[in-house]
Amino acid sequence: MRRSRRRWPCDAVQTRLRNLGPASMTMLEKAGIDSVTRLRELGAVRAYRQVQLSGARPSLNLLWALEGALTDQPWQQIAQAHRLSLLVELENASQNSTTSGVNRPAGQRRAVKS
Repeated sequence: MRRSRRRWPCDAVQTRLRNLGPASMTMLEKAGIDSVTRLRELGAVRAYRQVQLSGARPSLNLLWALEGALTDQPWQQIAQAHRLSLLVELENASQNSTTSGVNRPAGQRRAVKS
């Protein structure tokens, strides 16, 4: 029996996200990310951090899958081509979330004192 993939509503269009299976969708939903719009607002790194902070223990493959879903690329390609930049961004997000919270809207960065 074939399982249907879970879909999220996105402006009245049912959207299927590349790389994200039922387990990934469940982790995202438990972290409060329940739409493509919300995932796009957060971006891959902040969404991954939100999943971590929800108590889940995702592997880095989820980070690659999220970036691939947002850019419509295979997660394996993301893992090869963008691994370092995503890991640096994740490290920065991890440090920032301990001092300033993870739910800051996309595009709003913490001011850096010079």
